[in-house]
Amino acid sequence: MGYRVVVAGATGNVGREMLNILAERQFPVDELAALASRRSLGTEVSFGEQTLTTKDLDTFDFTGWDIALFAIGSDATKKYAPVAAKAGCVVIDNSSLYRYDPDVPLIVPEVNADAIEGYAKKNIIANPNCSTAQMVVALKPLHDRAKIKRVVVSTYQSVSGAGAAGMDELWDQTKAVYNPTTDVEPAKFTKQIAFNVIPHIDSFMDDGSTKEEWKMVAETKKIIDPSIKVTATCVRVPVFVGHSEAVNIETEDFLDEDEARDILREAPGIMVIDKREDGGYVTPVECVGDFATFISRLRQDSTIDNGLNFWCVSDNLRKGAALNAVQIAEVLGTRILKKG
Repeated sequence: MGYRVVVAGATGNVGREMLNILAERQFPVDELAALASRRSLGTEVSFGEQTLTTKDLDTFDFTGWDIALFAIGSDATKKYAPVAAKAGCVVIDNSSLYRYDPDVPLIVPEVNADAIEGYAKKNIIANPNCSTAQMVVALKPLHDRAKIKRVVVSTYQSVSGAGAAGMDELWDQTKAVYNPTTDVEPAKFTKQIAFNVIPHIDSFMDDGSTKEEWKMVAETKKIIDPSIKVTATCVRVPVFVGHSEAVNIETEDFLDEDEARDILREAPGIMVIDKREDGGYVTPVECVGDFATFISRLRQDSTIDNGLNFWCVSDNLRKGAALNAVQIAEVLGTRILKKG
């Protein structure tokens, strides 16, 4: 016996990926409803070998459904998540709306699966920001061994993090570079993204950081340990899929790079590809379509007593969004709902 599952936002990049991953991981689904806004109503989406026609999110009755994966943005989530939750359907939300709510668990299953027990307060579970999700998978096993004091991270985030419009803009601007008669002005991004990098993701805050950078700070503290100090610089790069991060950590106890490498090799959700030779590391192109978070370029930081540097790469549409949501559903099903 399986679950009655809803995917809200099924026609978007993340929603489609949720459907793919539910099928790939053979999540026990008895019935699946693909929901969309009225402008996408009737669009067909794939779920394994099935073709589903989207239903209207606005009129959908969540009564009797077990789990709803939401990929519809904060504004729509604010309207529909309480409706689903009140009907007894557990919402796993990919937006930022509930991430910082103390009554809503923020879950990365490899890191803090036990926190899922708190879901019952609102019948909602939050999925973290894409850049945070992959980083904390790598930080947690190192923190358990040597207690991380401080993290300095610079991100190199793909345009798919900004949705289909971001991917279209990179594609159109790239073509325009080779066609002098065509000019594609920035619309989704603040400056040209093709053949450029933009040190600005989300809105600016009073202290000069961006909301994306603040998210990494706040979410790392909530997921792993509130005592960890985090400073982030988030950059949009002309890559279609796959976020990369250059991470520097300072630990309370000394952690040798070889031991750190061994710890990460044994940690769930991580693949270590770290050869000190040409091409002995993973880049975004190679991580696309994979479930793992890849670690490369692990080395001691000689400028501080207990420091390490590493390179972290993951498919942001998967681990950063859809995969993590499905993994949460798996934990929820195994530990809480327990059908079958």
